[in-house]
Amino acid sequence: MASGWGVLLPCALLPLLGWGDFSVTELRGIIVAAMLATLSMLYHPRLRHFLLIPSCLAMAGGLLAVLTHL
Repeated sequence: MASGWGVLLPCALLPLLGWGDFSVTELRGIIVAAMLATLSMLYHPRLRHFLLIPSCLAMAGGLLAVLTHL
């Protein structure tokens, strides 16, 4: 189940981010915040197991930024 978070969560978050009607600048902020959370979770012994959760949020935000920019 741990590897499923990397696939299931972005697929669930993409429609939710799409309904939010974010601008590209706001999506960049979401991506940066998720990447910083990933970096901080990498060095925490207990949170290291949930590393894919903010990573997939950054990936979903990036996908939405690309889709809205087209």
